[in-house]
Amino acid sequence: MDNYTAPPGVINYVAKTAKIGSNVTIWHFAYIGAEAEIGHNVMIGSLTHVDYKVKIGDNTRIEGSVYIPPLTEIGKNVFIGPAAAFTNDPYPTSPKMIGVVVEDGAIIGGRSVFKPGVRVGKNSVVAMAAVVTKDVPADTVVMGHPAKPAYSRAEYDKKKKAWESS
Repeated sequence: MDNYTAPPGVINYVAKTAKIGSNVTIWHFAYIGAEAEIGHNVMIGSLTHVDYKVKIGDNTRIEGSVYIPPLTEIGKNVFIGPAAAFTNDPYPTSPKMIGVVVEDGAIIGGRSVFKPGVRVGKNSVVAMAAVVTKDVPADTVVMGHPAKPAYSRAEYDKKKKAWESS
């Protein structure tokens, strides 16, 4: 935790055993648990809960009010929208837990929810408010309740580019 100093007036909790990379911004009222590992150039929004033994890769942006439970692994260059919720207990309240894995380059929409043990593939997109109950293939956009493949990441990027140029 030697690299992290809260900006003036920012109140949050960062465990002494958390490993924080350089150029990390942690906004107001966030919680970072014991043995969490946060890479370089990461932004963690207000009211976000990053529990113990969570791993977050470099250049990742996590918006506010996100819940990340123990054993979750988030790759590099990931975006997680506001109020996304990851889970790790398939049979509450079991002492046996399994985390969610989000691979590099994934985009997670706000208010999406993840079943314990699922893997979100590299460069995939999870639409806002999706309920992810199965693994998401790489380079795929999923949406709905439960989330199902809708189109490819290439189609998503094309739609995004058209939106930005209009």
